[in-house]
Amino acid sequence: MTTPRFPPLFSGLAVDGPLDPFDKACVEAARGCDAGLVVYNLGADTLRAAMVFAPDVVLADAMAMLPLCGVGFQNALGALAPPEVAVHLEWDGGVRVNGASCGRLRVAASGSDPKAEPDWLVVGLELPLWPESDDTGHTPDQTALYAEGCADVNAVDLLESWVKHTLVGINTWLDEGVAPLHKDWRGLAHGIGEAIDINGHSGTYLGVDEQFGMLVRDDKTTHLIPLTHVLEGT
Repeated sequence: MTTPRFPPLFSGLAVDGPLDPFDKACVEAARGCDAGLVVYNLGADTLRAAMVFAPDVVLADAMAMLPLCGVGFQNALGALAPPEVAVHLEWDGGVRVNGASCGRLRVAASGSDPKAEPDWLVVGLELPLWPESDDTGHTPDQTALYAEGCADVNAVDLLESWVKHTLVGINTWLDEGVAPLHKDWRGLAHGIGEAIDINGHSGTYLGVDEQFGMLVRDDKTTHLIPLTHVLEGT
């Protein structure tokens, strides 16, 4: 398999077998690796990768890397897949392709205090390329990339494109703030305006606040669920 090539300031680390790139990236980040490390595992039926960030902002603001990586993935697949393939993003990192669940984004950080600046933050991507079974009728809400008209999308190309488009998003975020990301993400957001049951709250998913916290409206009030709610390992 071709070795992925990444933009300057990014470096690649391939892992194979059962080793999870997300877990490996968290370990390397805790050891003090440089930001921009991309750990990846390109299996026959799954693309898994993770990026290490070193945010210079408090965790509540740094969590924007999760939706930013989601928008980066949509842009990356949009550049490679047929135009009729639609990608939408769930608030907690879930990825939907043509309406069905197709992998997810994950996030972890060195700590969970939203007002503290984390030493590191890792965002991971898990994307099924082939369905687990030829009989997909039993799981109509689950799909895989190559089952959605994307069989010509090479996993290495998609990984490279994800990193490149995410870098573009980071530069825009640094130069222009969070507003452009909000606009792009909202156009891809799945489930806004629909009923939801999350974190003990049932109501209508209204959207997000400036820091991408979920706003859920019930009969009495609007509840805010910070995006740090989805952090793993805290």
